Amino acid sequence: MNETVHDENVGKWTMVIDLDQCTGCQACVTACSMENNVAFVGEADAAYGRGMHWIRVVREWNGEMPDLTADFRPVMCQQCGEAPCEPVCPVFASTKSVPEQINLQVYNRCIGTRYCGNNCPYIARTFNWFDYERPEPLNFQLNPDVTVRSRGVMEKCTFCVQRIRRGEEDANAEGRPVHDGDVTPACAQACPAQAITFGDITDPESRVAKLARSARAERFLEEVGTEPRVIYLKGNGKVVREG
Repeated sequence: MNETVHDENVGKWTMVIDLDQCTGCQACVTACSMENNVAFVGEADAAYGRGMHWIRVVREWNGEMPDLTADFRPVMCQQCGEAPCEPVCPVFASTKSVPEQINLQVYNRCIGTRYCGNNCPYIARTFNWFDYERPEPLNFQLNPDVTVRSRGVMEKCTFCVQRIRRGEEDANAEGRPVHDGDVTPACAQACPAQAITFGDITDPESRVAKLARSARAERFLEEVGTEPRVIYLKGNGKVVREG
């Protein structure tokens, strides 16, 4: 039997998104929904602001009229080091995994207070209002590696933690550390522009560690002190408004 690889096998998983490469196609939104059994709520509930997708693509305008250009910023859970959602949860449903420090949502603990969503500056959490139906054959698309949530719980991006676990287990079975590129979240896999890079930032030779050292690197709303682990490579120009 292969000896289990312990803490050296895991680290602080980080996502880097290049805003110059993102085209705003929303393939990441679709892939995330398919991978993580995110419900499609329909037009009526979407109009009420009850959309369940874990990623939203924000359009940001650069420059001055009439020479405006647009950047597209995919915004998901920023996996904050100092997560404001955690201390407000009365049942500790919002918590961090050990040792990776991924901000998780424990669904069978959540009682739906929505305090975490109200305290999130990134508006990255969604509330499951209803048990949305999946008529046949759509029920066969459900990912068996991911819990199907019921109404009354909060949901959010977990960096596709099921894929992280699979990568760790495969590496353990082979008696080696997780290599850079072994774990790819659904959003990064689906991105046609290859704007999303994922990996272990504690490995100085990983792609995300090298990109994080770029002069273009920034964190969204860094001034609020949440220490997010999603890093954006800013595009050219100055953002003047969102829309």
